[in-house]
Amino acid sequence: MPATVLLLAASPVGRGRLVDAASVLPVLAAVPPAVLSGADTANVVELADPLEPQAVLTRLRAAATAPGALTVYVVGQLQLDRRQRLPHLALARTTASTVRYTALPWHWIREELRLRPAGTSTLLLDLHADTESWEWLRANPLDCGRNNAVYGRIAPPPSRRAVAQPAYMKAVATILRSGVRPPLDLLHQQALTRTASESGGADLVLTTPGPAPGDPHAAISAAVRAGRHGDADALAARHEQTARQTHGPGSEEALHWAEVRADLAMFAGDAARSCRTWMAIASARLTAGQTPDAPAVESAVDRAHHQWGQVKDVASARQLGEELAGLRGRVPGRREGALDHVRQQLSQLQGQG
Repeated sequence: MPATVLLLAASPVGRGRLVDAASVLPVLAAVPPAVLSGADTANVVELADPLEPQAVLTRLRAAATAPGALTVYVVGQLQLDRRQRLPHLALARTTASTVRYTALPWHWIREELRLRPAGTSTLLLDLHADTESWEWLRANPLDCGRNNAVYGRIAPPPSRRAVAQPAYMKAVATILRSGVRPPLDLLHQQALTRTASESGGADLVLTTPGPAPGDPHAAISAAVRAGRHGDADALAARHEQTARQTHGPGSEEALHWAEVRADLAMFAGDAARSCRTWMAIASARLTAGQTPDAPAVESAVDRAHHQWGQVKDVASARQLGEELAGLRGRVPGRREGALDHVRQQLSQLQGQG
């Protein structure tokens, strides 16, 4: 089956731009798809200076759900939103005061790749950080997900106001244009060597080869690919029960496995169970003291909302919709009008008897 390659280059227009991210795309685009992906054939999707985070999310979600290996090349700059102080990938319209609404939350990338089969997803990153993001990174790792191989660098803020070049990714592209793709760790080291004199050793180097054999997520993913949805859920349920007994029902470990089971219900075509599970997860996080705008809470409610829209049985949709409306009242999320959408759909369902 063909692999998928997503080329994402984004940076703000105007004074807030730290890096000319899109300048690397012509070099990457000149590389044959098979070399970009490391597979015999590949579909390539290119996003150059996108405007809307939801549009990027749609493309990312499509790439994440495609079969076969996935390689994501990301070039751009990191900024923190003012409310939660969490990293975002700045987009064309992003300013310091609008990060929360105009930039792509970094945790969206992690979430969309979360249940891909272990060992099938690779991220190659060339990122620049502003001053606030750089300070944040000194105390917090950039979380790209436990199942993904990650290679790249994050450059510190420039010493003077200037637009930097994505030197690491240009080095990667130049190496790949030879027509040969070396092993990723070697490709990474070759690119770092070519840019060492420019960075002066100040860059934060990202090297995560990906999970160790025996990861239960790999076994679950294999069962899903084979159509053994019951076996996949049973395995995840055992891990959830162990996590609940060991760490407590509201622990991150237990909630992680609940999230896995919500996704497994989606893959099995049981939208009602998936919706119900996501709402339970959101409620558990709120009960544990997490704020309504916490990323994990917003994500859970957004996913519940999406799955609710897939429920075909009117009675089930009506029952779940009433619960979702109450939850949306507490967790409006980032998409404007989400609560109104639930109320309108619920009104239509009530009219269907």
